[in-house]
Amino acid sequence: MAELVLHHYDTSPFSEKPRVMFGVKGLAWRSVIQPVIMPKPDLVPLTGGYRRIPVMQIGADLYCDTQVILAEIETRHPTPQVARGGDWAVNLWADRLFFQASVAVVFAQIGERVPAAFIADREKLSGRSFDIPAMRAQEVPMKALWRAHAALIERGLGGHDFLGGSTPSLADIAAYMNIWWVSAAAPDAAGSLLDGLPATLAWRERIRGFGHGERSEMAPAEAVEIARASQPRAGPWHDPANPAGLSPGDPVTVGADDYGRDPIAGRLVALTAERIVLARESDDLGRIHVHFPRIGYLIAREAA
Repeated sequence: MAELVLHHYDTSPFSEKPRVMFGVKGLAWRSVIQPVIMPKPDLVPLTGGYRRIPVMQIGADLYCDTQVILAEIETRHPTPQVARGGDWAVNLWADRLFFQASVAVVFAQIGERVPAAFIADREKLSGRSFDIPAMRAQEVPMKALWRAHAALIERGLGGHDFLGGSTPSLADIAAYMNIWWVSAAAPDAAGSLLDGLPATLAWRERIRGFGHGERSEMAPAEAVEIARASQPRAGPWHDPANPAGLSPGDPVTVGADDYGRDPIAGRLVALTAERIVLARESDDLGRIHVHFPRIGYLIAREAA
């Protein structure tokens, strides 16, 4: 089986989700460290312009966004089972509602130390002001909101070791991302906000104990060579009744619906209820399939 290659950087909160999933499943994987800010000359050519982190690569297949990354890991390595029940809904809560509170808490604490280049990059990525003074002004209510989200974990554990019961689930991995990031980036704030949530604190240590699997480093250029030397997998079954009315082979663009909206162009391989797969061709890399989740991404027929 082709190697699992994760394009990430160590402090990336969203990258912690696949890293923990590798640990829970005991998987070996290759780590490709990408820059925190643009330019990303060894990533963008692979994805066709998608710049968000993380991206998982398996041969000539590129998986963008943790929704589709975690789903692909679960499909290829189903034991132990991680995704079950309402876990994907919990994942969306963690990615959006809980994460936005985490952003406000973290940057209210560390804003004075954030480099100007990082702020400029994130403003370009989001299309709006990265307003650290505004985050500071909202620090108290956003801390209260963050603690309310964390309290959902406390309640959800309900005397069990994990949100999934006796074994960890995708819900645990998704929720842990926010606890991990705030604990690492703003430890004093995390300490006060988690005070009085003993089950959550013990749960945090249990998740941390799974580690990140068997990690080995890979140079970005080597990952590019792997894509060049590989052929993508056949696409999934295409839903001919998709509401967009698209068919395999149609020229389309795909972009996120929240931030990092730069459109990625290609030919549609398949559109399902859960996934969008594009084919991209280049003289340098040959054929590459780029995978996106259906939720959180917009697809449109490319204008002639």
